[in-house]
Amino acid sequence: MAERIRFHLDESVDPGMAAALQRYGIDVTTSQEAGLLHRPDGEQWAFAIRHDRVLVTHDADFLRLARRQPLHSGVAYCAMSARSIGEIIRRLIVIHDTRAPEEMKGQVEFI
Repeated sequence: MAERIRFHLDESVDPGMAAALQRYGIDVTTSQEAGLLHRPDGEQWAFAIRHDRVLVTHDADFLRLARRQPLHSGVAYCAMSARSIGEIIRRLIVIHDTRAPEEMKGQVEFI
């Protein structure tokens, strides 16, 4: 089987989304379970890169980090309250099902 995208939900994202994505067989971590709550953005960023995970966030600060540091595993960004949790989950499933990890490298996907 081809390698699949893995996600990391930062602390701005409802951690309940992780359980929904996991029900679809998607590998997801959260800032809560990784011990990264209230840690600086740089630590969240480093975790996602180190573990080759697409960072899912509502925090626009990560868009600036992605521009400054283009060697990352990808960012999936949605402005806070721009979409329902269900819609964000559906869009992440589409990314997971249609993109390879290599295709997300250095990319920002606005969801």
